[in-house]
Amino acid sequence: MEQPRATRRTGSGQVAQHAPATDDVRGTTAVVLAGGLGTRLRGVVADRPKVLADVDGVPFLFHLLGHLAASGIEHVVLSTGYMGEQVRDAVGPSFGPIEVEYTHEPAPLGTGGAIRRTLPLVRSQALFVLNGDSYCDVDLGSLWLWHHQRAAHGTLALARVHDARRYGTVETDPCGRIHRFVEKSPRRCAGAVNAGLYLLRRSLVAAIPPGLACSLERDLLPGWLAAGIYGYARTERFIDIGTPESLAGAAGFFRTPGQRPATAPRAHRTRCAMSAASTLTAEVA
Repeated sequence: MEQPRATRRTGSGQVAQHAPATDDVRGTTAVVLAGGLGTRLRGVVADRPKVLADVDGVPFLFHLLGHLAASGIEHVVLSTGYMGEQVRDAVGPSFGPIEVEYTHEPAPLGTGGAIRRTLPLVRSQALFVLNGDSYCDVDLGSLWLWHHQRAAHGTLALARVHDARRYGTVETDPCGRIHRFVEKSPRRCAGAVNAGLYLLRRSLVAAIPPGLACSLERDLLPGWLAAGIYGYARTERFIDIGTPESLAGAAGFFRTPGQRPATAPRAHRTRCAMSAASTLTAEVA
């Protein structure tokens, strides 16, 4: 079945809604949160948004998009904010086989508000959501199937780390259902942490009031646990670039044997020369 194509803002100022596509991994929209202020990185990355920080020779965002492309994702919405024009200029309307659309926050809305703002562009009944400053090796097809087999309202990719002080931990029952988020602790300990990749039902996102500034992690996920939120603990490797130390530690991560750096596709490099005005940008309430 032919997938619905992107639409621009209508003359009345309303953004046309997409009919949800037939759900499978290829038909699932992925939203990348690329609007963070990156205040902790200003000392080392002051001239660009943190998603464009160089890691192993290319912008970190390219590694995320390369992973999505390799997983079969065909449609991505980039949620931009701080220095968002640089993200649009760097990526353009496509990345290899991926069609790319944009939303832009005039003022920070938090991760929850940013996700809600993308909803008019989402074409599926569930959506992948990725933090733009973290990467985890996870088979998105397996995660998608695992999520639907459990009729989950939401699924988080979990990563096992030796030192969870920066993150807090996630506790699950034997079936993988999350029953508690444990706050950050000054005590060094290993644990399962939120790896910054989610698969969420569209209905969860639709229930967020439009324009509300809120945090997915702090304000929304704890309240959703009763509905059925699961943790997928089959993540191979995980990294984030949220601090100068972790950004420096990311060097070489994508040069590990078996990992190919996500260089920009040749056709993408050509299209990046197009004016940013040709990209499709949603300005939604």
